[in-house]
Amino acid sequence: MHPPDAIGPERPTLFCLHFLGGSVRSWQAVAGGLADVFRVVAIDLPGFGDAVGLTGFSVSDMADHVADRIRADAPARWLLAGHSMGAKVAMVVARRAEDGAPGLSGLERLVLLAGSPPAPEPMDEVQRRNLLGWFAGTPEQSRRQADGFITRNVGQPLPAGRHEQAVQDVLRCRRDAWVAWFDRGSREDWRQRIGVLRTPALIISGTQDAELGPAAQQALMEPHVEHARLVALPGAGHLLPMERPAEVVRLVREAAADRGQVPAAADPTGPDPDDYAALIASPRVSAATRAALLARGRPDGPPAPRALDHHEFAILQALVDQVLPQPGRKHIDLASRIDAMLADGAGDGWRFAALPPDALAYRRGLATIDAVARDRHGQGFAALDNATRDLLLGDAAAGSCADRAGAAQATRLDAAQMRLWFADVCADATRLYASHPATMARIGYSGIGYGGDQQRLAGYREIGIGAREPWEPVAGTARARASPGR
Repeated sequence: MHPPDAIGPERPTLFCLHFLGGSVRSWQAVAGGLADVFRVVAIDLPGFGDAVGLTGFSVSDMADHVADRIRADAPARWLLAGHSMGAKVAMVVARRAEDGAPGLSGLERLVLLAGSPPAPEPMDEVQRRNLLGWFAGTPEQSRRQADGFITRNVGQPLPAGRHEQAVQDVLRCRRDAWVAWFDRGSREDWRQRIGVLRTPALIISGTQDAELGPAAQQALMEPHVEHARLVALPGAGHLLPMERPAEVVRLVREAAADRGQVPAAADPTGPDPDDYAALIASPRVSAATRAALLARGRPDGPPAPRALDHHEFAILQALVDQVLPQPGRKHIDLASRIDAMLADGAGDGWRFAALPPDALAYRRGLATIDAVARDRHGQGFAALDNATRDLLLGDAAAGSCADRAGAAQATRLDAAQMRLWFADVCADATRLYASHPATMARIGYSGIGYGGDQQRLAGYREIGIGAREPWEPVAGTARARASPGR
C-alpha cells in the first residue's frame, strides 16, 4: 500500500492477506488508518488480484508465495494479518517463522480476521457444492453470483463504491483458484503441523458471520495460539476489513501498543493444580484410580473430531459451552471428549429406545438444532447469541424443537426425540466435566483418597463442621498435603 521509502525503517511492516475472491484492495481502508504506525504491504495470493496469472492454489503453495514476498522485503520487524482464507495461510507462514525458516525472523504478532481454521473449514456441504459450480455460466450469471456473494457475507450493506470494488475483485479471480479453495484448500488439515503458535494473536470475528463467527474462532482458531485475544464485533459479518475498517484499525493499534503482551495470570481453576496432582500420586490413591485420573487429566490438544464432521463439531462446541460454561482461559474441551466417546463407542452403556445409536443420534440432533436455528433466526446455532441459544435449548428440553421436513425424511430427530437427546447431551457433558481431576480439584473433592494398594489407610477421622484431614484438598486453591501415614 505504501512504497518502501514512504515510511521510516524503524516502523514494523504489516503484511496483509485477503479473503477468497478478494485482493489487496480489500485492505485499503485499514491500510490508510494504520499508515502512521506501520508500513502496510498487502499481498495478492495466486489466482487473485494482480496475481491472477499465477498458479499454485494449495495452502502450502500460497504460503510459499507469501514467504517469498516477506523474504524479498526483508523487514526487521513484521506482523502478519490474514482474512478468512488468508488467515489459514498466515498461520502456516507463522509456523515456518517460529520453526526458524530462513528470512522469516522478526515476526511479532498475528492478526486473524474471520479466519479459516487449520482444521478443515466448517461448511455446509450443500453450500459447498453450490459454490463449486459458480462462474461457469454467462457474464450476467457470474455478475449476479459475485454480487450475491458479497451481499451475503456482510452484516450491513457496504458503501456502493466499496461493494462494487469487491464484486469486481471476485469476478476478476481465476475460476480454478476459486474451485481449488472450495474443493481442496478449505478441506486441508493443518492442525498437527501448526500445533500451538507462540506468536501473540488478535482474533477478530463478526457476530453475524454464520460459519466463521465467534464460536468457530474460539473452538477452531484459539486452541492453536498460546496467547490470543478474541474480539467479536456486534452486527458485523465476514468481510471485516471492508465492513468495519475503523474498528479493525483501532484493535490493531491497541495490539501494536501492547508490545509486552504476556500470558494471562495462572488460572486458579485450571486443570490439575500441583497440589491435587500430589494427592493423586500419593499412596492414598489406588493404582487403578490413579491411572484413570491421569488419563482423564491429559491436556486437550487442538480439536480433531473423529465421529463428527467439522461443521457438526462446531455446533456441538457451541451447544456444550452453552449448557456447561467454564470460567477462565483454561477449560476442559468437553466437545472433543464427547466426540472421542462417540468414535470409540465408550458411552455410559445404555440409550433411550426411541433414539438411534449414540453417534447417529448426535449427528441428527446437531443437524436438527442447527436447522431449527436457521429456520427461526436465519443463522446456524453456533452463530447465535447466548440468549437465543438458551431459548432453542429450552425448547429442546421441553419437547418443542424439531425440523419437521428433516424429521419426516428420517434425517433429523422429531421433537420427542430431541427432548431425550438433549437430556443425553447434558448427562454426557456433566459426567465428563465432573469426572475430570481439574473439577475435583476446584471443589476440593477428596473421595479419591480412600486408601491405597499396599496398606489399608484410615478414611475420615475429622468429621466435625469445618474439620479437614491433613491430606484433604481445599476447594478453590486445591491445596492438599499428601501424607502417606494418614
